[in-house]
Formats: sequence, C-alpha cells, structure tokens
Amino acid sequence: MAAEGCAHRRLIVLNGRGAIAVASNAAMNICLSASAPWVTVCAVLTLTLSADLVAQGRGSAALYEQQRDDLRAALARKIPQVRAQTKKAFVKARAVEERANAALDVAKDALGEISKLRALVKHAKGKWIGGADRGIKKANKMMAKAKTAAEKQAARVELAKWQQNREEGEQALKERQANLDRAIKQEPQLEAAVTAAESALAVAAADVVKTLRRLGLDGKLASGALDGELAKFVVLDEATPAGMAAFADQGGAQKQLVDRLLADDELMLQMVTADGAKGGAYGRAMEIYAQIQAARPNSHSGPMQRLALAIALEHAQPVKQRNATGAEEAPGVVDPFARYCHYEAAYAAKELDAYFGQLTVWDYRMVVDGEEPDEIAAWGRQMLRSYRPDHVFTKDDKWRYVGAVGTEIRYGSQDNKHDRSDLQFFQNILMNGGVCGRRAFFGRFLLRAFGVPTTARPQPGHAALVRWTPAGWVPCLGGRWGAGRTKTRYKKDLDFLATTQARRDMSRYLEVKRAQWIGDVVGERPVYGLMSGKPGFWYGVSLYRQRQMIEQSGAETLVAVGADLGEAEDERDRFRVAAAEVTEEDRRVSVDVEGVITVPAVACSKPTKRNRKVAFLPSNLGGKQLVYNRNGKGQALEYTFEAPLAGTYRLTARVATPSWQQHLYVSANAGEAVDLLLPHTVGLWGETEAVDVDLVAGKNVLRFEHKSDGYDKGFSVKDFRLSPQR
Repeated sequence: MAAEGCAHRRLIVLNGRGAIAVASNAAMNICLSASAPWVTVCAVLTLTLSADLVAQGRGSAALYEQQRDDLRAALARKIPQVRAQTKKAFVKARAVEERANAALDVAKDALGEISKLRALVKHAKGKWIGGADRGIKKANKMMAKAKTAAEKQAARVELAKWQQNREEGEQALKERQANLDRAIKQEPQLEAAVTAAESALAVAAADVVKTLRRLGLDGKLASGALDGELAKFVVLDEATPAGMAAFADQGGAQKQLVDRLLADDELMLQMVTADGAKGGAYGRAMEIYAQIQAARPNSHSGPMQRLALAIALEHAQPVKQRNATGAEEAPGVVDPFARYCHYEAAYAAKELDAYFGQLTVWDYRMVVDGEEPDEIAAWGRQMLRSYRPDHVFTKDDKWRYVGAVGTEIRYGSQDNKHDRSDLQFFQNILMNGGVCGRRAFFGRFLLRAFGVPTTARPQPGHAALVRWTPAGWVPCLGGRWGAGRTKTRYKKDLDFLATTQARRDMSRYLEVKRAQWIGDVVGERPVYGLMSGKPGFWYGVSLYRQRQMIEQSGAETLVAVGADLGEAEDERDRFRVAAAEVTEEDRRVSVDVEGVITVPAVACSKPTKRNRKVAFLPSNLGGKQLVYNRNGKGQALEYTFEAPLAGTYRLTARVATPSWQQHLYVSANAGEAVDLLLPHTVGLWGETEAVDVDLVAGKNVLRFEHKSDGYDKGFSVKDFRLSPQR
C-alpha cells in the first residue's frame, strides 16, 4: 500500500549521520520493498509536497544545500590550479609590498609634521596675532567714541583683553617658530626617507606584478567558460540554502521563481556582476524583477532592463521611505514597482540626465536606492528646472545639479526648528538650510532625482558624497579621495574608486569578478579592496589584477570639488554660467485687449546686464526668467514701460521661491512702496497675491527692493502682470 500513488510523492531518507537525501520514485519502491531492517535505514517517510517537513523549509534547504555543494565540488575540479611554489611567491611579494606601504606612510607622516608646524606658525601670525591687532584697533575706536565713564571702562576692558591675547600669541609664535626651525634642519633627511620608501615600494609593486604574471592566470580568468556555474554557486551561497528555501516554500509561485532564476545563467551572471541581491535576498529580487517584466514591456531589454534588475537587486531588502513627518498614512517603505515606473516615465519624458541610458546595472543601483518618495524626486526635478535651471544645463559635469547646494542651501542649523511637518525632509532643507549632513543629503537627493549615481562618502567629522560623471567618479562637498569611506562593500573610498575605474571596461572587469567568485568557492573571506582588509589568495589575485587593469588603462582620478562648501557658505562666484542672450522679443512689454500689461522680468532697465546678484536664464516656461541670488541683497530692480491709461492697476508676479518670509517692496514712479509678499512655492512656479499701484499714462517706472526675514534668500521671477481696475 505504501508504494501506491507514489508518483506524487518524494522519499526522505534520514541516514545514520543525520543527512537528508531525496530519492526518486524508483528508489522509493526499492526501499519500500527492501528486506533491509529499519535500523539500517533509520526512517523512511512518504510525504506529499505540502507535508510539514517541506513546509518548515528543512527539506528545501537540503535540496539547495546539495546543489551548492555539488557545484562547489564540480568547480573545485575545474578552477585553474596554481603551483604551490608560485602561489607562495605571490603571497610573499604581497607581504613585502604591504610592509613597504607601511614604511612609506611612516616616512610621509614624519615629513608631514613639518607642514603642520608651518601651519601653526602661520596661524599664530595671522589668525592669532592678526586677530588681536584687529581687536585692539576696534577697541581703540571704541575708546575714541566713548562719551560716558561706562563706555570708556568697557573700551579699556576690551583693549586689555586683546593686548593680553596678542602677548599670548607672540609667546606661542616664538615657541612654534623654534619648533619649526628645529624640524626644518631634519627636512632633507625626512625627504630622503620618503624618496627611499617610494623607491622601495615601486620595486615591491613591480615584484607583485611579476609574481602575478607567473601565476599563469591571465588567459584563464579571461575565459567565461565557468561563468554560469560560478554565478549559480554565488547565488546559492549568498542566498544561503535556508534563505532560498524560506522564500521558495512560501508557495508554488515563489518556488517557480527560484527555479527560473537557477536555470537562467545569463540573468544570474548579470546579478552577481552587479554585486548581487541586497542581503542575499535573491528570491525577493526575482519576485520584483518578474513583476516589473510582466507589466512593463520596455523592461525586457536595453537600459530599462538594466534599471529593472537594479531595482530588484537593491530593493530585495525593503528601503525605508522618508515621508513628511505629518504624513502618518504614507507607506513605510519604497514600492519597487512604482520606483521603476517613476524612472521609466521620467526617462521617456527626457527629464533625466543625458547619460542615464548608458549606465550599468551597478550604476543604476546608486540611483534607485533613495529614501525619498517618488513624487518628491519628481518635485526635485521640477523645482530645479523652475527655480535654478542653470544647475541643470551647466556644462560642468562635476557640479551639474549638485551645485544647488552651494547656491541655495544656507549653511547653519539655526532655522531647522522651522521645518514643517507637511513638507518632506528635502523640501525642508531647501527652505531652512543645514550643516554638512543636510547639505550632502540634499546633493545626493538631487543627483538621484535626475538619474545620476551617487553614494555617501563620510569622513571624520563631516558628511560628503561622491558622484558619477562621464569622466569618472568625483568627491563633492568633501575632501580628496582617501579622506573617507563609503557605506558600500567597498569600505574605503579609494577601494570604491578602484572598482569604478576598473568597471569602465566591463569585459576585462569580469576577470576581477571571476577571481573573487573562485575565492567564494574555496571559502575565502570576501575582501573588496586592498585598503579595506587582507585578502586571501584568490581575492588578492582579483584586487591586484584590478590594480593592474587600472594602471594599464591610464584611468584619471578626478580631483575633489567643493571641499569647503560642506562646511561653509559659498563666497565665490564659482557657479556662474554663460550669460543667456536676452533678445528684444524677450524684453518686449505687451498690452492685451483688456489693457493688461505684462512686463517680462528680464526687461529691467536696472540692471541691464547680469551680475553676481542677478542672472538672466532660459526658463522652462519658455523665454527667459530673472534669478535673484541669495547674495543679491541691496540690488534693486527697475522697469521702465509705457502704460496706455492712467489709473490703479493690480500687480501680480509669477515667481518661484525656495523659502519663506520674502518680500518685494514695489513703488511706482518714486511713490510710496507697498509690500508684494512672495509666497513660499517650494521652488515651483506660483503667483503672488495682488497689490495696487497707481500708473500714469505714458512712461512709468516700477522699482522693486527685495527683503527677507532672517538670512538672505533668493527667488526667480518670470514676469509682472498689471491689470487695470475699472
């Protein structure tokens, strides 16, 4: 009876070692009819697919574990074999290079102490003594202006304070100069030590290259013959048999997705080349990917296929969504399908960066991983195009989009208390500014919104970012490469840089990944950068091969930009773009049949040309617009035009404002000024409430003076509209 109907069953055999085997139907019949005693078999169970053991995941986990172990055994016979002596020479050469690197660091640190001493002397002369001199000068002015005894006493106290400060500065300068003088005597020897250490390192590095070549792996790693098996092993290993079973055992649909994935060598290779599913959740990644492909025809090829896969891999573990604090009913995590649709639509509408379609799956992952709701990303694109279009069409690849941090995000946290619960985090940053963290957050947000890969690059005491450009990745709002780390598997920023440089030639970069995958097969601990740990043999081969590729390619390391902007206001005119040509048509004042006068914002009679405070830019509404910079304080705007009739006119303006509490005080023909309150439009186009102005028939002059409560703020204006009151 036990053998009847077994076509729909599986046999689970628990042997004496506790191993689980799954037998075929034929084997089941043999076992059930065998005369061997039960004590030999331990147990024979016939189960339906829905039985408890499988439902608990132990049976499926055993299947995936067996597949992984079989692959490991098969690959162990196929992976390139390296002679022990040759391998030993490579490992030894690496150790010599590591010691040479450490010796160079020590020599550079010793020489660097002289630079620190020079900086201390400069500080004593300039900031300390120079500051004291300025304080003394100010105190003397106070004394000269003092009229009362109290004022004179206050001036004397201030003067004494700065005189004491100067004496302390002079003493410090004397000590620091003496230390510097002693150190300078040692400078030639220290410089010679650095030169010697650099030479030793060069010799050691060359020896590593020689021993790497002697391994005879170049041609073997260039072959993709094992790619399918390696990729499948990595998927099973990173997912873990238990993790894969936990997903597959949710139901038949999930089991089919796992089967589809494990049968698709090309897809698995694409996944692991892009660093695999977040948290090893390959089942969930496959579920997201299948959902997108089932509903969106464009996702089957080209950039949209790569985008779909990037979202599936990155959102395999849920990405927490950052909603407005007052949006209590908003979803707690990002919807990956909606995120795909968002970027697909934006790409079709040509709203994204021009290079978006050229990105790899790995690149896209650092576009789609943002915490912002999709509608906020759409706001970011529309806001920048409306309010500061110059940051969109600038030709400077390093500053495109993220330059808005320098011009628009005020440095300081004192107004963060005014953040509104109905605005999302990034909208509040635009409104109220912030220190390094909020500024870097906003920069990364804008880059993601426009489809540019970016990731956090914190450094000691400071938040910054790195971003993609057509010429390579570049640090922005922080120090040079080597100053920080990334929140990726490439921990040190120099290791992150190395993988970005090597990935520019993906056909050769696969050699790096193959060596890492072989390292996974033999059980090495993953190390993804020479700065981030000590790799085993195969991971070492991968990283030194990567370094060799980078050197051979002549890859450029881009210099960091905006290191000062993360910690301070922008006081330089670094973001100026080519002046837009303002034509007569752009400046034409029109009067419609109802007598409504429209005055373009760029038709001002004062100023007539752009300057550091005012710019004329192409507008996304068509024509031109005027941008009044945050440092535009004191710049008045005047407009001279003809009115067909005298009378009272209702004045409104089309404006885009990033922050609140802004005013335009407008006067007509040198009359009394009235407050044209600028609405807070969160950077989008809006219209002011109307105010009344009196015009004369013929020539009129409107004068606008900008004022803002608190710190200086900017705005953009498209035009002014004057409607006659009948």
